[in-house]
Amino acid sequence: MSLINSNPQIASKINDLWNKFWSGGISNPLTAIEQITYLLFMKKYDENDLEELSKAEFTGDLYTSKFKGTFFATKQDEENNQNGIDKQDLRWSNFKRLPADDMLQHVQRYVFPFIKTLDTDESPFVKHMANAVFIIPKPSLLLEAVKSIDDIFDLMEQDATQNGQDFQDIQGDVYEMLLSEIASAGKNGQFRTPRHIIKLLAELVNPKLGQRIADPACGTGGFLLGAYQYMVTQLDKEKDKQQPDEDGFIRSSRSALLTEDVKGILGSSLQGYDIDQTMVRLGLMNLMMHGIESPQIDYKDTLSKSYFETSEYDVVLANPPFTGNVDKGDIHEELSLKTTKTELLFIERIYNMLKMGGTAGIVIPQGVLFGSGKAFVDARKLMIEKSELKAVVTIPSGAFKPYAGVSTAILIFTKGGETENVWFYDMESDGYTLDDKRAKLKDKEGNNDYGDLQDIITNYKTRDPKQENDRKAKHFFVSKKEIKDEGYDLSFSRYKEEVFEEIVYEKPDLILEKLLGKFDANGEVIEKGLEQEISEGLNELKELF
Repeated sequence: MSLINSNPQIASKINDLWNKFWSGGISNPLTAIEQITYLLFMKKYDENDLEELSKAEFTGDLYTSKFKGTFFATKQDEENNQNGIDKQDLRWSNFKRLPADDMLQHVQRYVFPFIKTLDTDESPFVKHMANAVFIIPKPSLLLEAVKSIDDIFDLMEQDATQNGQDFQDIQGDVYEMLLSEIASAGKNGQFRTPRHIIKLLAELVNPKLGQRIADPACGTGGFLLGAYQYMVTQLDKEKDKQQPDEDGFIRSSRSALLTEDVKGILGSSLQGYDIDQTMVRLGLMNLMMHGIESPQIDYKDTLSKSYFETSEYDVVLANPPFTGNVDKGDIHEELSLKTTKTELLFIERIYNMLKMGGTAGIVIPQGVLFGSGKAFVDARKLMIEKSELKAVVTIPSGAFKPYAGVSTAILIFTKGGETENVWFYDMESDGYTLDDKRAKLKDKEGNNDYGDLQDIITNYKTRDPKQENDRKAKHFFVSKKEIKDEGYDLSFSRYKEEVFEEIVYEKPDLILEKLLGKFDANGEVIEKGLEQEISEGLNELKELF
């Protein structure tokens, strides 16, 4: 990941934070990440509010602070108007100055109950935070964690100023670094899609303001956040003045410049689901920390009988889990593929979620492209016969390391369209080394190497099946008829024409002559051979010692 390579100080601070939790008695990585996220959330919420206040002061706009008024920890206290506390005392910037024992009591009794109420009563955030528990057991651990988080934020500020990197992006890196710990601790790593792959998918699918966007297995909300940041950037008139990030993408975090109406439309158009309660909470807080005030992420198994949304969404972006099978009895009867494999069922679920004319951009394991079982073929038929399958982009197998070594691909299809030609692209590099370190590649001048990312976007946007189609190249078109004839196979290698270089070898007698030398009829040497030259050279060396 970029940050570990570019700022080892931040990486070591994060490792320190982990170690503090570990030695402080919280050894389950998922519990630790959840507790750390609560603290990050408290810090970020305070910062965001102070930023909005100073902006309103500068522009003369009206802004009501989230920390204005009195907070009551229970409904009973509120009714009796007793034990209230000034919300200003709930700010991170205020409570962090308390002595350790007082701070732990204060956070447990007031700050944590306060953050659980930060949206409307019927919102997913309040619903899923209701049974969240703050379980940092020792005052010393809380004190150290608060100090560590402050230090990390200071280093992030420094990094943003020095390297001109966007502060929001650095926060994303830090959060991803924390999340990566869950994956490396053996928890399924399907929720963590590298951020440059998310950005690539958003560029290819091109979600627009006013469209409804979903992720049926959203984990910590990476794709929803990716779509949000992409749309914010499209709405930013100043985006052309920005420098591209290390992967060549322009992303604006100037969401503060958007009107409240536009912010509301953007926030309410994103919908996520996940089957892990912790992931739902992490996803909700992740989106809130990035400026989405009332995020919509819910706890639901979208493959099960309890999920009913059909033809609801304009865009679906997803990297659904491909970790085996689901219980046959739980699968929604609307899903007709005869399989229990999640990677296939999610293709049909996503197809059903889309409105007519809606587009999906999904990451799938490459086995889906060529699996010969009936369900595999039927899943591909769904995208080719009932949709317009626009693109198949294969991703190199190291792209998801160190969390997973599986080879993956991106599929882009529009429901109800007509497939005529499918555009294939073989991504050979994503701009990072393909080993566990995933170090950023540089060109000869020391600039960031984007790999194939920007080339994919340029060629996808300008693709034209009428132009010359070179099957020896990195990308080309294949007609629907040919794909059908090949049993709906979508693997790149099936259609690529290999280039064989003809190597002309010298005749054996010439090779022997070069080795042994040339002799005349009397056996005299006309021309020394390689063997003789080596022997003479060795003898000369011998004489030197």
